[in-house]
Amino acid sequence: MIENLCKGKLLTKGIPLTALAALLSFSAQAENLIDGDAEAGKAKSITCAACHGTEGNSVNPEWPNLAGQGAPYMVAQLKAFKEGKRFNALMSSQAMLLSEQDMRDLAVYYEGLETASQTVADPKLVARAEALYRGGNLETGASACSACHGPSGKGNPAAGYPALSGQHATYTAMQLRAYASGERQTLHVSKMMNSIAERLSEEEIVALASYVQGLR
Repeated sequence: MIENLCKGKLLTKGIPLTALAALLSFSAQAENLIDGDAEAGKAKSITCAACHGTEGNSVNPEWPNLAGQGAPYMVAQLKAFKEGKRFNALMSSQAMLLSEQDMRDLAVYYEGLETASQTVADPKLVARAEALYRGGNLETGASACSACHGPSGKGNPAAGYPALSGQHATYTAMQLRAYASGERQTLHVSKMMNSIAERLSEEEIVALASYVQGLR
C-alpha cells in the first residue's frame, strides 16, 4: 500500500484521528459536472428543508444530510425515486413533482453547502471500522469502502459515488441493511453495494455507520 497519498480525519468524541489513505484517492471535484442553478435550487429547497434541514443537515438521524453531497449522485437518486427504482413514501411522492431541471438545481445547491460538524464516531468502534473501511474483509470478500468513497469519505462525484462523511450513523446503517436485504438496489448494473453489504455482519454495519459519521 502506498502511504501518505492523502489523509482523512475522523472525529471521535472531540478527538481528531488522522489516518493514512488507501492506495487510490477518489477526491475528484464535482464542479461543473451538473448543469444547475444553485440560487434556483435554494428557492426550490423550501419543501426539502422540512426533513433535510434549512442548510441540508437533518435533525432526524433517520433522514440523510444532503449538504456537501455530490450533485451527480443526488440527481441519480432523485430520478430513481421518480421512476420507481427506489422507493420511500415521502421521497417518492416529492420526486414525482420535480422536473429534471429542478433536480439539477437542487443537487447543485446542496452540493455547495457545508456538512454539519457536530457528529462524531464512537471511539469503541473505530479500530474495527477503520480496518474495514480502509482494507475491507478478506475472509468475507467485503471490499474496502475507501476505494469508492475516498479515504475521508468525500466520495467520487465524477463516478457518482456518494459522500459519506458526517452522515448520520442511523441513516447509514439503515441503508446498509436495505442493500443487504435487497430492499434497496444499487443503480449501477454491477449491484456493487448489494454485494458488499450482504457480506457485512450487523456488528460491522453498526461500526462502519458510526465511523463514517465521524469522518471529515
